[in-house]
Amino acid sequence: MSPLVMLLTGWGVLTAVLVVLLIYRSTLSMHEDDQMFLNASDAHMEKEQNELRARMNRIGPLIKTLSGISLATLVIMVGIFLYQGLQRTP
Repeated sequence: MSPLVMLLTGWGVLTAVLVVLLIYRSTLSMHEDDQMFLNASDAHMEKEQNELRARMNRIGPLIKTLSGISLATLVIMVGIFLYQGLQRTP
């Protein structure tokens, strides 16, 4: 198996995981409220919002890391593709 095919497969898997995380973050953000006015009886709603915010804060760095790795892999693949194309031309 050529290095380009291996990179393409890895990039595809990595990007699929990234898309799933982006969909998950979007689902979480749909349930997040921008502003809440709570009294003492609504403490459970504040707890739910704090949990949502904590989940979103946990996956944020992971999404940034996967995005960077995916972009770097894509740039490397394009570089290899261009290098191989230049080697074939007489």
